[in-house]
Amino acid sequence: MTHRCGHVGIVGRPNVGKSTLLNTLIGQKISITAPKPQTTRHSLIGVKTLPDAQILYVDTPGLHKDTGKAMSRVLNRAAQGILEGVDVVVFLIEGMRWTDEDAAVLERVRNVHVPIILAVNKVDLQGDKEALLPFLQTVGSRFDFAEIIPISARKGTNLPRLEAAVAARLPESPPAYDEDTLTTASSRFMAAEFVREQITRLAHDEVPYGVTVEIESYVIDGNLVRIDALIWVEREGQKGILIGKDGEMLKEIGRRSRINLENLLGSKVFLRLWVKVKGGWSDDERALRALGYGDQ
Repeated sequence: MTHRCGHVGIVGRPNVGKSTLLNTLIGQKISITAPKPQTTRHSLIGVKTLPDAQILYVDTPGLHKDTGKAMSRVLNRAAQGILEGVDVVVFLIEGMRWTDEDAAVLERVRNVHVPIILAVNKVDLQGDKEALLPFLQTVGSRFDFAEIIPISARKGTNLPRLEAAVAARLPESPPAYDEDTLTTASSRFMAAEFVREQITRLAHDEVPYGVTVEIESYVIDGNLVRIDALIWVEREGQKGILIGKDGEMLKEIGRRSRINLENLLGSKVFLRLWVKVKGGWSDDERALRALGYGDQ
């Protein structure tokens, strides 16, 4: 039997559902999600092993118009760099919606010389199914896509068809990882991401964009994992918001993060969080590199 294996870049504008799609395809939460743009800041590989193929899905930061901020530049470069090393691209857009940011993503991917599959997400939310066909025809005229597949990343609608279309276009190759591998990310990296996810979900809108998480200590002690995490913010006001009255906000961030980590690791987790201020880090490329941004 012919076996195929290769990298598949999942690209699209911010907040279109890339991380949700990856999690559903893999069958486990490995990429953080939140209803806010720029939740995904690092590239993450999810490994899906099939009988005749191993698909290495790469979740990328949302490609967006450069705002001039260092964070935006670094994330755009990271996403663009990934495109240069994949075998297939899945370009994710939202059903019945084509934006200037979608057009900007298409401009970035149209010169990538690999098959590009257009996945049209959130079709489960479309009340008028008949209106979807003209929309698919219109977006299909914008580029010579290898296939156009309507899907629901959240409900799993049509994902077997998407997976088959992807696998058929991968190069012939043996598996790159054993069949139990779900992601190439380290548990230490996942711990930082799961803490940042809860900050993004719980904090006021302006806070998550000035927050990053650094793991200071990660120790496995039998069936217990002890984790010390440092939350960096840019202003004292953000620190106060994250700690909350009597420390309640920080406790809730820790509680939710711990539950998700225990589900992922299959171990008990003891998680301690601290908040510190480091002014201007998100608009300083050197500081971003020191905090691990841009490393692929």
